[in-house]
Amino acid sequence: MSLWSIVSHMPPEEFSNLFTEFPRSLRCLLADWLENQPWEFINGSDTFCTSVASRMLSAMLEKLRSIASSDGQQCQILQQVSSVENIYQRDPLRLVAVLKAILEGEKAAVLKRDRHLPLSFHRRQEELKFSLGLQRLQHRVREIQALRDGPSASRDPQLKAEAKAPESDLPTLILEAVKELEASKQQVLKRIQIWKRQQQLAGNGALFEENLAPLQKRCESLVEVYFQLHQQVMAASAELGAELLPRLLERFNEVLSSLVKSSFLVEKQPPQVLKTQTKFQASVRFLLGPHLLKASAKPYMVRADMVTEKQARELALSAYSNTLSESTGEIMHNVVALETNPTSGTCCANFKNVLLKKIKRCERKGSESVTEEKCAVLFSTTVALTPSNLSVHLQVLSLPIVVIVHGNQDNNAKATVLWDNAFSEIDRVPFVVAERVPWEKMCDTLNLKFMAEVQTTKGLLKEHYFFLAQKIFNDHSASLEDFQSRSVSWAQFNKEILPGRGFTFWQWFDGVLDLTKRCLKSYWSDRLIIGFISKQYVCKLLSTEPDGTFLLRFSDSEIGGVTIAHVIRGKDGSSQVENIQPFSAKDLSIRSLGDRIRDLGQLRNLYPNIPKDQAFGSHYNKEQTGKDGRGYVSTAIKMTVESERDQQPQSTGGGVPETSQAPVFSLPVLQPELHLENMQSVLSPLCPPAPFCPQPVPTGYPTGESSINMMVSDSLGSSFPSTSPMPSVPLVMDPALSHCQDLDFRNPLSFMPSQCMAGGPSPEPQDEEMPELAPFTPMVDPLLQSSPRWMPPSMDMPPSSDFDQFLQEMSLEGPAPCPPFTPPLQRSGYPSPNTSCWGLGESRWDDNVRPGHA
Repeated sequence: MSLWSIVSHMPPEEFSNLFTEFPRSLRCLLADWLENQPWEFINGSDTFCTSVASRMLSAMLEKLRSIASSDGQQCQILQQVSSVENIYQRDPLRLVAVLKAILEGEKAAVLKRDRHLPLSFHRRQEELKFSLGLQRLQHRVREIQALRDGPSASRDPQLKAEAKAPESDLPTLILEAVKELEASKQQVLKRIQIWKRQQQLAGNGALFEENLAPLQKRCESLVEVYFQLHQQVMAASAELGAELLPRLLERFNEVLSSLVKSSFLVEKQPPQVLKTQTKFQASVRFLLGPHLLKASAKPYMVRADMVTEKQARELALSAYSNTLSESTGEIMHNVVALETNPTSGTCCANFKNVLLKKIKRCERKGSESVTEEKCAVLFSTTVALTPSNLSVHLQVLSLPIVVIVHGNQDNNAKATVLWDNAFSEIDRVPFVVAERVPWEKMCDTLNLKFMAEVQTTKGLLKEHYFFLAQKIFNDHSASLEDFQSRSVSWAQFNKEILPGRGFTFWQWFDGVLDLTKRCLKSYWSDRLIIGFISKQYVCKLLSTEPDGTFLLRFSDSEIGGVTIAHVIRGKDGSSQVENIQPFSAKDLSIRSLGDRIRDLGQLRNLYPNIPKDQAFGSHYNKEQTGKDGRGYVSTAIKMTVESERDQQPQSTGGGVPETSQAPVFSLPVLQPELHLENMQSVLSPLCPPAPFCPQPVPTGYPTGESSINMMVSDSLGSSFPSTSPMPSVPLVMDPALSHCQDLDFRNPLSFMPSQCMAGGPSPEPQDEEMPELAPFTPMVDPLLQSSPRWMPPSMDMPPSSDFDQFLQEMSLEGPAPCPPFTPPLQRSGYPSPNTSCWGLGESRWDDNVRPGHA
């Protein structure tokens, strides 16, 4: 983004005093071109500055004439061009001063309003400064050459004029040239450090220009000028004297050494959370390799070693002049050749199959855990440079790495990496990082991480930051402005457990990241999820809204859950806000959030007042009906949520809900032998002689619980919920067997009289431990001349006396309601062909599941 693109939208009166000597209309026509010239870096009035200013004036006039030829107001523009030429032709440095003042005034106005300038503007200014410095350095080299050779030796008029310049003292010119060389070197080193810092911030999701070609070109250009200047110094060694020459050569060596060592970079970083016994990749690049590496019969080899934080600090303090004494971990495939590619002009070593077998842990300080321990990979090699055949040892450290041995350490390791990437300083001592940072910086970091992980352009809002601040500081009384002046510590971020919870702030936030990335990206990008909002504030928002208004928020009490808060009417007619049990990523992989919202008829409008079909219609999945290509009837999963108001009142004894359709019958106590003629009078009003006996549908579920119904569609598009009672009976008589067919003799409790009660559905069965009962003798029908068909062949036959005693004990307890059979949620879908349990030609869905424990 250019500076003018911002200034042009600001009130013109703010800049009226800037355009007294240069027309604003020409500034508008020149726009970006004007900002791409080094006006601000032309300081002085020497021959170099004058020649640069003259060239820039000529270029500007040519640019304006080119614009005028294609513009409708050609005459007016040409008049202005002629006026500018007449004013500044004799004094181009005055034009430089005027345009420098205009640009400074525009920057000040933008900084006053926005508090910052575009990053692209800063980057372009830095490029212009380096380019002009390099031109000045080349000008110095030409001046030295002209002065050393003499005016008569040069055929170039410009060199003759430069030789007659006031600064004609050779040692002075050389000292100024070396000083400018060192300044250019510092600019290159600073640009390399900025590139490294941007690479580290990219680990948290920041934008990063990975292309190293411009930086390599800058290094090579400076090295070329370096050798030109070095050659001139050596040629003038006799005039410099025995005292000045060694000092100059020492400064030259320091410049070259710094450039060479700093241009050895980690182009592709290893994973910052690294698990042992896991392969990884990395690559290093030597920017000056194609330009300086001497051809060698044997390729140069780069080695990768794991180092601790202490070892990294020792290497940094010695300016990477020492070699590593011992690796802190065992790495396989860690030696790779440094290869130069003539086509791309790069010199790289690519590690494609590195494996960290094990790590040696160092002593930790205080309460530091293994996931707070930082290591790094050290890449090192020794090369010979041309043309001096100088041997140089190159070393570079990777970004900090946290080594883990198990996947459950990944979350805390990512917290360490995130904190280090966000809040470390350039040129720090490895791997020192602040223990406490401003909350505003933490907000920027969380927003950057969220947008990068979710892959969305919709970041966090001020309201979200307010909720996050309340959560991490455990303060619900402070205002948004109060939090902006606070600082947050590493302990608050990922060491201290949140009050009333079993996890830290980062563990909770990372769970939200993972859930949104996997299941909610499109919903968040469409701003359908408020997400970061407290349950208390949701109640305040929805309390005055009409029935059926709802919103989506991330669960406060669970890691990685999203819940629906909606308005219902209580029994007294007042508004109540209910929060549905949170959905995890696993839940949403079974049925999407949009389809779940469509299933719930009690949800009508997304807060504040958007019809849910309008908001979520694009997120609904098409429901398949009819038969598929293989001839199977399609099925669908539906979600229901039953609130307390929807439930029927329970009986005083805690029995089944009251129903008006199904009468309750009390059955006599079962005797050891049951014959058809003895049971017919009792069973005939309960179950007619039919294969199935329908049961009443359950009326409700406990508050806050949800169930998923399997819907089976027929060819006409109709469906019925599978959790409603299927066409089966809890008690069916087989005339051929003369005994109760629903008795599961693998379960002794199926003989209880309470199991044969047909009054209606019982409450939701609970998974309770079944009491142990004494073995008993199963009934043997005299009509069966062999083992009964319902008897598993492996069952032992207990004595009949135990069974008699069991029946007598049970007869004293009286009848109790019998819950109907509820098929399990996941089943094969095919009736069992086994007729031994269900009589001739009858079947059930799954006789391997005990009723009530689906």
